[in-house]
Amino acid sequence: MDRITRIGLGNLKKTIRTLAWYEWVMAAVMAAIAFGAMVQAFTRPEAGGNPPWLTVVNFISAIAGIFCVFFCARASVSNFFFGLINTVVYIIYLWYWHIWGTMCLELFLYLPMGIVGWIQWARHRDSRRKEITMARRMTLPQNLLTAAIVLAATLLYHEILVRAGGTVPWLDAATVAIGIAATGLQTFRFREQYIWWLVTDVVSVAMYIRHFDPVYLTKRSIYLIVALLGLINWIRLSRQNQENR
Repeated sequence: MDRITRIGLGNLKKTIRTLAWYEWVMAAVMAAIAFGAMVQAFTRPEAGGNPPWLTVVNFISAIAGIFCVFFCARASVSNFFFGLINTVVYIIYLWYWHIWGTMCLELFLYLPMGIVGWIQWARHRDSRRKEITMARRMTLPQNLLTAAIVLAATLLYHEILVRAGGTVPWLDAATVAIGIAATGLQTFRFREQYIWWLVTDVVSVAMYIRHFDPVYLTKRSIYLIVALLGLINWIRLSRQNQENR
């Protein structure tokens, strides 16, 4: 166990050292906005918005979520540590605001698949850099099948959410359907996950513009930027793996 712990901490430190200056800037902006919202909630509760205790949850989610997407974009196995923390606290936020569709996605998919993905990535580490996993790519038929499943799931889940009284049924349903596809692709190390993360981040930004929350709007906007960078990096990594076979 001590050896596993040392390896894990060593890989985490290696990945942290690779973060670019603009990622530290984004993390600082995210932390500042989340901290500001927390301070305002405690000092001016009459202003409305999230209750003070929920802003603490938001702050934890903001920090964990940002580092999760930074590390995932690098194919770092350590992203799952932050991802699981983010998932747990985000479920609390979604429960409070009755965003049932996305809450179920986090609880019944992201949480267990985060554990499965952690195991999968750890078992398929890159032979040259042990802190990252080996990236893969999908075929055209696999991509078309994934798109068809996402469309069908969005239509079906929208009907369920309308009956359940969801506040933003179309955006919520699309987030769930796309999130399912992206999580599956991420778990099994496919680079195409980032095409779907880009789409779901656009949808999520739209949802939080409508249901305004500065912390989650900022967080999802950063996710959108990092998803683009992640797609570029995963394409490069998958090509390297193909060349080295």
